[in-house]
Amino acid sequence: MTLTELNHLSKTEQTASLEKCCGAAAWVQKMMAQFPFADKASLLKVAATQWWQCKPADWLEAFTHHPRIGSRETLAKKFSATVHWTVNEQQGTHGADENTIDALLAGNDAYEKKFGFIFIVCATGKSAAEMLALLQARLLNEKGTEIRLAAAEQNKITILRLEKLLA
Repeated sequence: MTLTELNHLSKTEQTASLEKCCGAAAWVQKMMAQFPFADKASLLKVAATQWWQCKPADWLEAFTHHPRIGSRETLAKKFSATVHWTVNEQQGTHGADENTIDALLAGNDAYEKKFGFIFIVCATGKSAAEMLALLQARLLNEKGTEIRLAAAEQNKITILRLEKLLA
């Protein structure tokens, strides 16, 4: 859709479109208050600004709207509204060998146990091995550092999804 089309959707349709890009209700509400947008650059700038004005609880809410990296079963069942984007975003896991996928799944478990939320990474353009290396490196972080890193990754994902929405 075009930005003009997005600007002219009903509030319900605008909300649903934004929710596909980021699952934090506070972010969606902040974005809804900004319509209409003059241009794509403004939309993307406001999206990032509003994201960083959200609270850590909002970030955690957004994280729950993503499947675990490498978890294809969850992807199809729980995230049907964004499955076409997520499959493309996690494309690097499709050709990965079984050992790498197993290590990703085990790493996801360790990460969730340590931090209390799933491993979030902007997977677009990354191989499974790259994502695994990032996961293993980030497991060494303190929780406060890690939630900010995860939030930065969520922001990248949101911006990419907004661009896809307007493609």
